[in-house]
Amino acid sequence: MLARKSIIPEEFGLPGLVSRMPRKPVFRDRVNKARFIAKNGSCNLAHKNIREQGRFLQDVFTTLVDLKWRFTLVIFTTTFVSSWLLFAMSWWLVAFAHGDLDPTRENMTDCVKNLKSFTSAFLFSIEVQVTIGFGERVITEQCPTAITVLILQNIVGLIINAVMLGCIFMKTAQSNRRAETLIFSRHAVIAVRNNRLCFMIRIGDLRKSMIIGATVRLQVVRKTTTPEGEVIPIHQIDVQTESAVGSNSLFLLAPLIICHIIDKNSPLYDLSAMELQCSDLEVIVILEGVVETTGITTQARTSYVSEEIQWGHRFVSIVTEEEGVYSVDYSKFGNTVKVATPCCSARELDEKPSILIQTLQKSELSHQNSLRKRNSMRRNNSMRKGAGSSGSLRRNNSGLAVPKVQFFTPTDGGQNLNAVT
Repeated sequence: MLARKSIIPEEFGLPGLVSRMPRKPVFRDRVNKARFIAKNGSCNLAHKNIREQGRFLQDVFTTLVDLKWRFTLVIFTTTFVSSWLLFAMSWWLVAFAHGDLDPTRENMTDCVKNLKSFTSAFLFSIEVQVTIGFGERVITEQCPTAITVLILQNIVGLIINAVMLGCIFMKTAQSNRRAETLIFSRHAVIAVRNNRLCFMIRIGDLRKSMIIGATVRLQVVRKTTTPEGEVIPIHQIDVQTESAVGSNSLFLLAPLIICHIIDKNSPLYDLSAMELQCSDLEVIVILEGVVETTGITTQARTSYVSEEIQWGHRFVSIVTEEEGVYSVDYSKFGNTVKVATPCCSARELDEKPSILIQTLQKSELSHQNSLRKRNSMRRNNSMRKGAGSSGSLRRNNSGLAVPKVQFFTPTDGGQNLNAVT
């Protein structure tokens, strides 16, 4: 038995209508992945399964500098106390071998005067190594062994002090301390500059002491797959900056805007505004230079993921001239303003330059319309104010009585008077 054919044609049914409806492209949410460089510049990388741990002991000084303060202080304290105890035992053995610890001995010169126990030997060890010298325990010339121990302890104490002072100096004067006053804008922007799409960030220095020979480098880190099928999880691509900055002559006196022109050699050449939000790229910014006051090379780093790149925005100006002095308002350091920018990629913009012209024309028309509306609103407000003031004057004058003025003219043959009002 055949099924009854529907009275409504199939093309007008619900399945047919749904199939003919235009569908918008569906973009899946980008999976939150770990950043390669954090916003504060620290590397988000964990080293695991390192088998050759002895390599760190071959460079003890760098290992001590890289350690945290609490571990460094524990190591130094342990080293000093251990050296004091070791040489205290040596002094005690020298006194025991010479017979200074025998209370029944008389008329004999001690190697170390007033050294009668291990406690006094420990105190004498501290006095020798830190050169305090209280004067009660003094070495004599009777024991060549005691003189040898004194020389060894002085040498070991000088080495420990030199390592400790150098390590503390390097930890307090590390380059990342100076990098704390090198700031980056929280967001990067993409806008049209000189008729080209550009990727821009802003950098600044909060201190008056300058960074000598400052240079800036940009890198794009993304996951790529080679034609052979090899997956590169961290593929670093160098990004060229604008020629004004690319000559390695950054004069970081005031905040600067670092500009990267998105051209054919740029990894952002094929990305549109929609595709940028769905991509997993990360732009790393590295600022290097020599600190003017200390001469130490410093490096500041940050990164921008796709969510932190604003398409169609531009940084506001923060440098003004006030009474012959240039003033920088750091409260507006990261502020941006929306500008007319095509949402297409730089490749499409190069293939169809009319897109940029149309976008700019629309922006100009909308700007003119907004100016007209603003002027008309101001004109209407002024007219309303003027009408309100004239109406109030009329209302105020309506209560006043207008007197009648009479003109008298003589008539022929009589005294009649005609009153004209």
